[in-house]
Amino acid sequence: MRNILFTLAGVSVMFFSSCVENSKAGKEGAIVTESDATTDAAVVESGKKATGEEVLAKKEVPVLCYHQIRDWKASDSKRAHDDIIPPANFSQHIKMLADSGYHTILPDELYDYLNYGKKLPEKPIMITFDDTDLDQYTVGAKELKKYGFKGVYFIMTVSIGRPRYMSKAQIKELSDDGHVIASHTWNHKNFAEFTDEDWEIQIDKPTKTLEAITGKKVAYFAYPYGVSKAANLHKLQEHGFKAAFILSTKRDPEYPLFTIRRIIDPGTYTAKNLYNSLNKSFK
Repeated sequence: MRNILFTLAGVSVMFFSSCVENSKAGKEGAIVTESDATTDAAVVESGKKATGEEVLAKKEVPVLCYHQIRDWKASDSKRAHDDIIPPANFSQHIKMLADSGYHTILPDELYDYLNYGKKLPEKPIMITFDDTDLDQYTVGAKELKKYGFKGVYFIMTVSIGRPRYMSKAQIKELSDDGHVIASHTWNHKNFAEFTDEDWEIQIDKPTKTLEAITGKKVAYFAYPYGVSKAANLHKLQEHGFKAAFILSTKRDPEYPLFTIRRIIDPGTYTAKNLYNSLNKSFK
């Protein structure tokens, strides 16, 4: 196994809860001071949101996307190796992120940064999971917990409770542990192919299902296959979502909050490959 050289001495990934209390912390320890937090609160309270152009002008925050976390099978295609990451590789990649000084953020933090300019921790990153696979709970959440990381789980509700998928209790546990539960439609229908009735089937009913499970509002959405449709982006806002996530396609200039970019962390990547990809993809 190759040694990973990405280290950042003296950084605690759990700093964020205490950084507001210590306005004299050094740059590496915290970036939100008491005065910063007060200013941020005032900005959000003002209700003045950024324009689409202003959102696009902001530095992008890296967002990673994962699907299955398991060892490859002989029946898996070569292409599938990108979407399936072996647990050992996933563990190395998450460790690299922690050792390199990354700090996970959640969608509300990203939304407030893009909309209002609220400050984020040093080297922010968002870790997301699509499709409700059980290994995202048994392997994914376990690895994140080692470093105090939190993730976003985009749930396809048709799969809840089925073999090799998460149960309602597991989804609730993730939410209670501080992860965010968000929507990924009912049965993974392509958003670009939605009919009028799909807004109830694929959007509203899954939202109600997830809110009943977690007891929390569902405000974020990830497009199946990463595919959006410009003509329908406003409808997501009308149906109660604050933002939505694509994959590595072009952001919409009018609705950039509904086309936030993510990249897949391929199962074939080494930790060094991922580190380089993050620096190349999000500038």
